[in-house]
Amino acid sequence: VQLVESGGGLVQAGGSLRLSCAASGRTFTFSSYAMGWFRQAPGKEREFVAQINWSGGNAYYTDSVKGRFTVSRDNAKNTVYLQMNSLKPEDTAVYYCAAARSIATLTTTSAPYWGQGTQVTVSS
Repeated sequence: VQLVESGGGLVQAGGSLRLSCAASGRTFTFSSYAMGWFRQAPGKEREFVAQINWSGGNAYYTDSVKGRFTVSRDNAKNTVYLQMNSLKPEDTAVYYCAAARSIATLTTTSAPYWGQGTQVTVSS
């Protein structure tokens, strides 16, 4: 299974970025997996940001990004997205996508599949 993130970059506070995570694998059925976004800032532990169930019908967010970030998925394209608006300097981190069979196992310690990460830097 390969998860490849893209879309990171440098943006000013108040700006927007859209991250993408493309999934592939011979035996990986994207539509059967819950997908999530996590981030890790320098000197901090990796933390949960957002997640979406297999159908896209349910999404969950950490409190600090509610109302600013939106997670979505396109099962036909095997891709999950994270639209990030009203970015703040504290959103600066490496953003990772992850996949798991269920929302319950989509955590930093139990999710089996991870991407390599994409850097997001928000300047003040």
